[in-house]
Amino acid sequence: MRPSSFFTTILLLIFSTSFAFAGHGPAGAPPAEIPAGHVAINISGIITDSHSEPVNEAEISVFIDRALVFSDTTAHGGKYLARFACPEEALPDTTFSVIVRKASFATQTFQITADQFAHREGNCFITEDIVLPRHLGPAFWIATITFVMAYILISFELLHRTVAAMLGAALMLVISYTIGTINPEFRILSYEAAIGAIDMNVIFLLMGMMIIIGILKHTGVFQWCAYLSYKLARGNVFVLAVYLMIFTAVSSAFLDNVTTMLLLTGVAIEISLSLAINPLTLLVPLVLASNVGGTATLIGDPPNIMIGSYAGLTFTQFVVALALICVVSMVALVLYTKLVWGREYKGAKIDNVEAYTRELRERYKITDATLLTYGLAILAFVVFLFLSHGFWHMEVSVAALIGASVFLTIALVTGKVNLLELIEKDIEWPTLMFFIFLFMLVGAVESSGLLALIADWILELSAGNFFVACSLIIWVAAIMSAFVDNIPFTATMLPIVAYLSTVIPGAENTLWWALALGACFGGNGTMIGASANVVTVGIAESRGYKISFLHFMKLAFPFMIISVVIAHAWLFIFRPV
Repeated sequence: MRPSSFFTTILLLIFSTSFAFAGHGPAGAPPAEIPAGHVAINISGIITDSHSEPVNEAEISVFIDRALVFSDTTAHGGKYLARFACPEEALPDTTFSVIVRKASFATQTFQITADQFAHREGNCFITEDIVLPRHLGPAFWIATITFVMAYILISFELLHRTVAAMLGAALMLVISYTIGTINPEFRILSYEAAIGAIDMNVIFLLMGMMIIIGILKHTGVFQWCAYLSYKLARGNVFVLAVYLMIFTAVSSAFLDNVTTMLLLTGVAIEISLSLAINPLTLLVPLVLASNVGGTATLIGDPPNIMIGSYAGLTFTQFVVALALICVVSMVALVLYTKLVWGREYKGAKIDNVEAYTRELRERYKITDATLLTYGLAILAFVVFLFLSHGFWHMEVSVAALIGASVFLTIALVTGKVNLLELIEKDIEWPTLMFFIFLFMLVGAVESSGLLALIADWILELSAGNFFVACSLIIWVAAIMSAFVDNIPFTATMLPIVAYLSTVIPGAENTLWWALALGACFGGNGTMIGASANVVTVGIAESRGYKISFLHFMKLAFPFMIISVVIAHAWLFIFRPV
């Protein structure tokens, strides 16, 4: 079996499992009948942590004189309902002991007496909302160590990131179901909780856009745009670089920066060779532009997709809040490019501009105008749905999937695309699986309390001050994203920013924009800071143009600092919401 087929099979199994658990119902279903001479006792409420977040899968036990009369776990949203029968004549003298347990939380015990109940038609009711304080037990330390080790493997490429995330998620699950069965303090997360942690909106959005771009790739449109850029530049290499950066930024905003760099890297290398300049003098500015442009929209960069899905932010909100700051950062990038690479551009060898333009025109043609017409029409419709999805109350993944399915149907009916080849080569199954297992990893450390601990630290350090919190988020996000992939870092920060946004006055959505700007702009700092960087450097190395970690950092890190300073000032001055 080919690797892509293996990934496809595994991913389909995960999809089917996730839907199987989608209808997991509430805990504590009431018994069918209450025996004669008994009354129905109903104890209900919501269990939350100290951040007012619901605690799922907490164990609720009710005792009468040390005899267990009810046991169940909380359902989604931390809700519970303990319903059981009690002899009517014994009720006035009965005290009910309720014990609530969950790993990484301190056990809570409280008593309920008969006079606390409300009575109605043979039923006794009481509502008790319970707050579980955090407890850093074995589950916390195992989850934290496993997460950090997976992070190290991913960041320094000691193991393929998909395998590292899978290993970490599987290890937490097996510990939960072996040692955790013997001692509940070692139970990190359940299988149902792991499946529930997967954000299928992100997975389906990425899959849909991969299909659309995979089909468009067969039309030659991206190579044609490179030719057009050179034609417009008329032999001026710096102007050509500016055109390519603008095209890269816009493409990354509406498509995906990884896909954009996959398509443009080879073209940029060929143009550089014909101009007798080092391809890296074009590739580094292009990858910087891809990360800046991808920041402007909901779908341009994976961190934005994750933030939008988690926080319920729309495509339009991203554009309104971030597009203009990205334009300002692009202007700064053009000036930075002129300063750093301007001398090399002047040394470009161009014997005959007109002849080379004609050569590019012949080499980079639109190969299938009909398919391109269909694709652009469908892409325009998908972008329209992205822009208006908040009005329809529709997830952005639905827009991507309908566009992908219609475009794929047209391509197959007309015989333009080989389905097996598209599925195996153009859909990046390892990337999708990486996201799936990453969501499981983050779900585990969230459940065990690591993220709550970090949130409390940031909140304590900021003292509830918006400006301090905003500064911490954007700079911590930028520095961390420069040295580790911004995808796992963003996933880690999502619940933290969500909590801070609710407890810091005046924060609203601005902290989300601080996270987006820090994670996306920070990805420019080093070659492993963003997936687009890794893809571009890898393709360049395969063509014989290697760039070291330190050399890339020397070129890119100063611009990362400049862009984050601009973004920081922008957030404080304009406070986009």
